[in-house]
Amino acid sequence: MHIFFSVGEPSGDEHAAELIRELRRRRGDLRFSGFGGPRMEAAGCETLFTLTNLAVMGFLRVLPLLGQFFRLLKQAERHFAEDKPDAVILVDFPGFNWWIARKAKAAGIPVIYYLPPQLWAWAPWRIRRMKKYVDHVLCGLPFEPAWYAERGMQVQYVGHPFFDKVMEHALDDEFVARWRGNAPERPTLALLPGSRNHEVHHNWPMILNVARRLHERHPQARFLVANYKPAHREWCESQLTEADRQLPLEFFVGHTSDIIEAADCALMVSGSVSLEMLARATPAVVLYRGTRLFYLAVRLLVTCKFMSLPNLMAGRAVMPEFLSITKIDRDEREMTAILARWLSDANELAAARNELLRLRDEVLVTGATAKTATAVLDRLERATQSRRAAA
Repeated sequence: MHIFFSVGEPSGDEHAAELIRELRRRRGDLRFSGFGGPRMEAAGCETLFTLTNLAVMGFLRVLPLLGQFFRLLKQAERHFAEDKPDAVILVDFPGFNWWIARKAKAAGIPVIYYLPPQLWAWAPWRIRRMKKYVDHVLCGLPFEPAWYAERGMQVQYVGHPFFDKVMEHALDDEFVARWRGNAPERPTLALLPGSRNHEVHHNWPMILNVARRLHERHPQARFLVANYKPAHREWCESQLTEADRQLPLEFFVGHTSDIIEAADCALMVSGSVSLEMLARATPAVVLYRGTRLFYLAVRLLVTCKFMSLPNLMAGRAVMPEFLSITKIDRDEREMTAILARWLSDANELAAARNELLRLRDEVLVTGATAKTATAVLDRLERATQSRRAAA
């Protein structure tokens, strides 16, 4: 059997790679191809194009890449016709993956959407497109199945693989012990500037300004920067002034989980890593700085009031969040104030942590990758039996 993947985000690359490994463990005869990233390729997927290199957010950022996306669609269409896969699995990345789904359905190939886009938040009317081109939805968030089922979709709740990653990931105990915070005597703050290039470039200057402000109020605090790639680390370090060299800033690549575990609290760019903050019960302030066009799109299209996944799960702000467009200085001051209170008041920090612990107990389930593999193989088996019966 042959499964085609289309994955455009770095986090999706990780989740798809784990799924490929689990499927290969169960069925050695499975073949994998598609668009994805280096982790999928390392797991045994024949990567036709490294789609994660094109991970973008925002209409203006997509425009220069339209030609490339069109060529990839034609390549997928040829692949579906000449080397017909038994199923197509999409992971998030909706702007492009809608078109992949369309091409797959036209070729008569079943389409499974694993970790679907948050239609309930920003584009509920697109459920029509989902129903037309997607056969089965595998959800990672506990409230999603009811939403999809009410709209006539075949849906299954498998849990979010981020929780698997957290539970299975072996921490660097020496690193954690070295940097573990002790607020207010010797606090440690985690700074997470994002996993995409443009996220880092937009948000790091604000994060750095907050670190400067906090250092003035809490000179004993240490700041650990969790960079996703070496290039991100180099760019963040290049933005430091001579005065910033005196700040207690440390930059790391490959230690995100260790930093989250060691930190008393965090300032992070909105993203799926917020689920790891939840799993480790590390209080965090969530930031996303976008363009005016992005802000307008959010106000017009987004139907819920939260950005971060823990807040969406809870239906309340268990993590303070800031969508910063114009009032940058005000947002920096407010973020600094929240973090400063957590560092100054042990009771307030404990209250924020306990709020996350309560939510974690409600929503954390493990085994998402294994459940997803079971669902995919069941779907393939049913499809195979239907073809045999038709023949």
